[in-house]
Amino acid sequence: MKLTILRLTTLSPQDQIDLGKIWPQENMAALEQSLSENHRVYAARFNARLLGALKLEISGTQGKISQLEVREVTRRRGVGQYLLEEVLAQNASIDHWWVADNGSASQGERAAFMQACGFRAQADGWVK
Repeated sequence: MKLTILRLTTLSPQDQIDLGKIWPQENMAALEQSLSENHRVYAARFNARLLGALKLEISGTQGKISQLEVREVTRRRGVGQYLLEEVLAQNASIDHWWVADNGSASQGERAAFMQACGFRAQADGWVK
């Protein structure tokens, strides 16, 4: 089965379980209530399970990505990069991207990942 990147507009019970493994501290009810045109969640799905996710806040032509995470057992297999690339492609009207430096990966791992995705470092995150 193919890895699929999708925008979550509602959270099924299984989505809530999977997102709980990706973001253990997240309140799923509050997350679902916050979903809107300007506050989005995108996820990578494989075999009916979510492997990674990110939050996207849109303001005009600016996109702010936060909490970009991939489940630890799935890391280093291209899931995060594919997720990020597809989110950028699915939101082509956004011309300025900022990614928060707030994931669980070490600074060195995150820097290498973000540079491989074409972003450059900034004091509080990454820009493209």
